[in-house]
Amino acid sequence: MRVEYNFGLNNVATPCFSVEATEGPHKLFQLMTLVHNVLEEKDRVDIIFHSPNQGEIPKKIASFRTILESAPNARSISFEPGESGSLGSSHYAWVSILSSGAGA
Repeated sequence: MRVEYNFGLNNVATPCFSVEATEGPHKLFQLMTLVHNVLEEKDRVDIIFHSPNQGEIPKKIASFRTILESAPNARSISFEPGESGSLGSSHYAWVSILSSGAGA
């Protein structure tokens, strides 16, 4: 399913994104560029990683963190684990990314 929308970041208190943890690395790179750009304006982004394979989620979170922290001019960021659990055969884990010095 694809949902398209148009609104400014100033209308969202905390931007949230979702990523299927079983997808390839290209999704992590796309998510990283989006999060990196959003952190220019916001001091927090929440991401939910989800997968039918529970063991895949921590690996994807670690890979995502490595990619994000490697960005040139990357802000000082911290990762806060959030709620995790499962719905039927799908597992999930929330992660909050906090940045200091956002422009908003």
